[in-house]
Amino acid sequence: MMNTKRVFFKNKNFKFGYYLRAFFREFSFLPWYRYKRKVLNRDLILSDQNFCARLNYYNQLDHEQIIGSAGCRLKDLKRPDRGSVYYFDLKQYLRYFKGDLMIDMIPGDVVHVPETPAIVKSRPIRSGNNNAVLLNLDKVRHFNFINDEIAFRDKKNMLLGRATVYQEHRKAFFNLYFDHPMCDLGDVAKRNRDMRWFKPTMSLSEHLHYKFILALEGNDVATNLKWIMSSNSIAVMPTPKFETWFMEGLLLPDVHYIHIRDDYSDLEEKLNYYISHPEKAEEIIVSAQKFVQQFKNKHREDLISIMVLDKFFEQTGQRSLL
Repeated sequence: MMNTKRVFFKNKNFKFGYYLRAFFREFSFLPWYRYKRKVLNRDLILSDQNFCARLNYYNQLDHEQIIGSAGCRLKDLKRPDRGSVYYFDLKQYLRYFKGDLMIDMIPGDVVHVPETPAIVKSRPIRSGNNNAVLLNLDKVRHFNFINDEIAFRDKKNMLLGRATVYQEHRKAFFNLYFDHPMCDLGDVAKRNRDMRWFKPTMSLSEHLHYKFILALEGNDVATNLKWIMSSNSIAVMPTPKFETWFMEGLLLPDVHYIHIRDDYSDLEEKLNYYISHPEKAEEIIVSAQKFVQQFKNKHREDLISIMVLDKFFEQTGQRSLL
């Protein structure tokens, strides 16, 4: 069977189709969706424990609070001039609810916990992050899974890393390993094209020829982590500090990815170990792909998203409007 995503879209999500669907959703018949939510809620009764665990992982509000001053009514939510993907991804599920409900959404890379409940794409991995309620926002960029046809043992014994190198922790890694014979690293930021680290971008298909792919966090999560874990290559990274809908906080070191220290000092040791023990590397690949599999059921993802919002409205004192 032809891999159409690889052939036509270079293993990336089809952005034109995403925006086309989002445009038509702007004109959807809202009462029908509110009726459909009641039907979907009945499906919850048939759902397994993993469903409820994910719902309560994303939305950890455990007592009633009020929404902050930045909140607005659903019917007053307007598409912004910039960052429209956050609006579209939120609106996809808000249409299941009445327009008088109040919501607060913080767009962009959120690296702090808001003082009052808010919908976010990302949050710090730590206790006390309850007010940061996760929803799958900017998913056309972040939620990309691929079909890798190259077996792990047929790939190059190297670590590949292509990234924009702005943050100090990424600069530290490049300082240590840019010239290392086991690494092929490059800074793809155009503003750095005259710098020593600059290299052109590589397609996802080109990445798949390497056994190990660097997945360093940027402002928040590593964008490439999802597709790496769906492939036959392995993500290499320290313990993540931020998480999204992908639940990075549940990933286990050397089970779902190859773990390296925060100072990166054990990189060569870890790469050599998994090159010498390919069966251990393949165990990580199996675990990573199994973790990814839970996000591939669209109906289930939609239902969890709706219930995350349902719980958000309940825990912000709006039960009477649901």
